[in-house]
Amino acid sequence: MTPFTIHPGQLSLADIEATLATDTHFALSEACQADIEAAQATIQGILDARRTVYGVNTGFGLLAQKRIPPEALRDLQTNLVLSHAAGTGPMLPDETVRLILLLKINSLARGFSGVRPVVLDYLLTLLNHNVLPQIPAQGSVGASGDLAPLAHLSCALIGVGNVSVEGTIIPATEALASVGLEPLVLEPKEGLALLNGTQVSTALALRGLFGATDVFAAALVAGAMSVDAAMGSDTPFDPRIHAVRGHPGQQDCAAAYRQLLEGSAIRLSHTACEKVQDPYSLRCQPQVMGACLDQMRYVATVLEREANAVSDNPLVFSDENDVLSGGNFHAEPVALAADALAVALAEIGALAERRIAVLIDTHLSGLPAFLVENGGVHSGFMIAQVTAAALASENKSLAHPASVDSLPTSANQEDHVSMATFAARRLGPMVENTATIVAIELLAAAQGIDFRKPMLSSEPLRQAHAHIREQVLFYDRDRLFAPDIEAIKNLVLQGAFSDTAFSVPTLAV
Repeated sequence: MTPFTIHPGQLSLADIEATLATDTHFALSEACQADIEAAQATIQGILDARRTVYGVNTGFGLLAQKRIPPEALRDLQTNLVLSHAAGTGPMLPDETVRLILLLKINSLARGFSGVRPVVLDYLLTLLNHNVLPQIPAQGSVGASGDLAPLAHLSCALIGVGNVSVEGTIIPATEALASVGLEPLVLEPKEGLALLNGTQVSTALALRGLFGATDVFAAALVAGAMSVDAAMGSDTPFDPRIHAVRGHPGQQDCAAAYRQLLEGSAIRLSHTACEKVQDPYSLRCQPQVMGACLDQMRYVATVLEREANAVSDNPLVFSDENDVLSGGNFHAEPVALAADALAVALAEIGALAERRIAVLIDTHLSGLPAFLVENGGVHSGFMIAQVTAAALASENKSLAHPASVDSLPTSANQEDHVSMATFAARRLGPMVENTATIVAIELLAAAQGIDFRKPMLSSEPLRQAHAHIREQVLFYDRDRLFAPDIEAIKNLVLQGAFSDTAFSVPTLAV
């Protein structure tokens, strides 16, 4: 196992992605222990002084005005977890649950939540032993935090519900015993600290961002291949054009297209051709993809910040002996970021689908109709483009912003909510859809480049072409198409086109 020390509040996106992709053993920095203990001591001091503080010795939501007697405080926390575990729908993937656990540990360990160190020990044990709570995907409106899904996570700590261990579903009590733990008895404030927070919506959005990053890289490579396959011009990528507009993403993407196409013999073969302009889907790639890159960078900034945030309520400020009730659980930043990423994904897919349409149209590309010889007998890429169009259209519906919707909950106490959890959850299907569209374009562009032989493309695009041909042979006659699409989609999602050899700009500004 690779060891990784969590320094609360200092996780980077690179840390998160790398640790979740490997067999990692997590530990908390010793430096955070004093803050955790100080916050818990503040809670104990409130109880000892018999002060009334929301979430510590009161009811919740609309019942916040009701004071709870000391003998009922443990029941209060347990009942909170059980009553809020009201989720529904399919279970979240194990990879997402691992990320939720990591984010929850990172947040609670900052020392503003008032939980005992043992709570963090339990969470770390679950994470390190891959004891992953079964969390239904539906049931959160993204304020007050991700209550229902985090309640299902918390159920595992108290020995309720089921967990996944190496893909096998077993009772939580059995799983706890297998790692040497008894069901945890929650003390005042701990149930609320576990349930409040944006970790589920943030984890879903982060997984969407990581997938979108690989799709974006593949779409850049596919777009450059399509330019060469269609014998398009590289003049629209001239840096002077993009410098006078000034958008950084646009300039970075134009530079990537220049590097991807540099040295192409196909391009050199038609520098003196009479064609004046290419279709927008070829010519305006830096403008469209650059705008998507700028959005993705904004999303990355928001999600990295939220991954390190303290988002439960109330918050404990032990230096001042204060417990303050606010609204950090409201996931509007995540909702808006997820909506922005959804729009970017839809545009990446829409542009790729249009380039496929150019390539299969012999009048626009100069290639055989539908990219196959002996057309009529063979239909070639005809229906593959229809599949791309269907997915691009589906993405348009999925891209409708979730954050503009709100339904009041808790008897109008919680009268504006973010819908961040759905905003983030729908990114998964959008990443799959867009990866499939880009895979079809990669197949089409590789086919087109093969038709340009003996002329060769650039070195980077020949590498990309080789990646494709290692998985899928030249389409010389009609055959079952779906496995070819699936094979290249898997390459896209595995990040095969994110390699530095392809000059793809990063999310760093």
